[in-house]
Parts: sequence; structure tokens; C-alpha cells
Amino acid sequence: MTSLSDFGAFVAHRNGRAATAEELAPLAFAGYAHFTAMQVRGGRVRGLDLHLERLRTASVELFGHALPDDQVRSYLRAALEAGPADLSLTATVYSPAGEFTAGGGAKLDVLVRTGPPASGPEGPLALAAMEHERFLPAVKHVGEVAKTYLLRRAVAQGFDDAAFVDRRGRLSEATIWNLAFWDGDAVVWPEAEVLGGITMSIVRRQLDGLGVPQRVQEVTLADLPELAGGVVMNSWTPGVAVRRIGSVPLPGAPAFLEPLHRAYRAEPLTAP
Repeated sequence: MTSLSDFGAFVAHRNGRAATAEELAPLAFAGYAHFTAMQVRGGRVRGLDLHLERLRTASVELFGHALPDDQVRSYLRAALEAGPADLSLTATVYSPAGEFTAGGGAKLDVLVRTGPPASGPEGPLALAAMEHERFLPAVKHVGEVAKTYLLRRAVAQGFDDAAFVDRRGRLSEATIWNLAFWDGDAVVWPEAEVLGGITMSIVRRQLDGLGVPQRVQEVTLADLPELAGGVVMNSWTPGVAVRRIGSVPLPGAPAFLEPLHRAYRAEPLTAP
């Protein structure tokens, strides 16, 4: 059998070994799974504890149980040892039982894929404001057709991406990003149902250590003119400036980007 990891420096591993095309074929239409994504530098990753917690918590939510952290770490190590020191990595947890089954306690498999390292767009970005609320927002799950659909609608309207507004009119997150704002003194995190991103969690705990004020509050489009800047962040980067959401402009805020990137750099890199 031909292994997909025979093609190039990057791999697709199932449970710690090279996955075959036959093993991966059933996943082409699999929509009941969850994952975490990370940037690896020098064979190490920031916020490893947060990634493991995310996978553990989501597995319990979706499947009723989770794999031991040590087992997941061994799968991550196997993928890293097979590739270059700098790369992107995605770990997806799923059950071979597939979708549309009632099987609680199902066996869990882990698909680990690696690819070229990424750092995200330079920005500043213009975001369309679109009404949308994700199902199970606290879980980073697959099969979210709405996010790609809304991204493409936003680009067709001349924007770079889309930001989401919930039914109460609150800004929550963007398609594959968390949102953060700046009031001139403190970081403002939107109060809404969102996925707590790993980079967001890293930045928040390191900002505390750096003594940078931060708070959580509701943010609407009407509140934006009172703010001094905005960014998006995800596993690629701790901050890309946002110049506009909908028709509302946001000022450039280099004084905002600097502490976000400094906080991210303060997080130690850890080997699985």
C-alpha cells in the first residue's frame, strides 16, 4: 500500500504511523470530529498544555471520553520526527464509527498532518460584518461549511474576511480568528459565545505577567468608533491589524500590536 507521507517532507499519520490512502479515504466525508492546529518551530510548540486540554475537553464533549495526554503526545512526536523542524501541524480526533451513529464510548483515532510553516497575512484587514453563530462554539470541530461560505461572500463584497455578529448584535469572532480590541490602555476581549483560541489563551496569560491591562466586555459595531484599534489572531499569529469592520473604520494601532506579539514570544516553546 502507498503511504501519503511518501510524497514530500510532510506527513499524514494515523495513530502515530504513516496513514495509507485506504485508511484516509473514509475520512473524506467525515464531519463528526474535532481538532487543534499549531505552528511548530525548532520541533517545539507554544501552549502545548492548552492544545492537549483542548483535545481532551472536546473529546469528552463529542465522544464521552478522551485519549490520555501521553498517547496524544506520542503521536505528535512521531509526526515531528518525520518532518522538518519548522512546520504547521493539525491533530484531528475522530471515531472510525463515523457519523450518524449513536455509539457512545467509541474508539478514538488521531490523524496528525503536517505542512509548511505559516505566519498569516500582513494586514491590515477589512472584515465584513455578518450575522452568524457557530454550533458548539467552544469546540474546534470540523465540517463548518458556513465559515467558508461567509468568507467567500465577504471576499466577493470586497472584504478580506468576515467577522461574526451574534443575534444580540455583539461582535464575537471571525471565520478562523479570534477578535481583540484596544481602548488605548487595555486589551478588550469581546464578550460572546466564542472558541477560546490557543493563541488567545497564550496571549491572555502572558499579558497578565507583563502587567498589560485587559478586560472582557460586549462590543458592538456601534462601539467601534470609541476604540483605538482591533486585531485578529489565530495559530498563525498573535495579531494582524484590522482596518475596518463593515463600514466602520478602525485606526492603526502599532502600540496595540507590540504587546500582543511580545506576550506571544514570552510563552516558552515546548517539545511534545
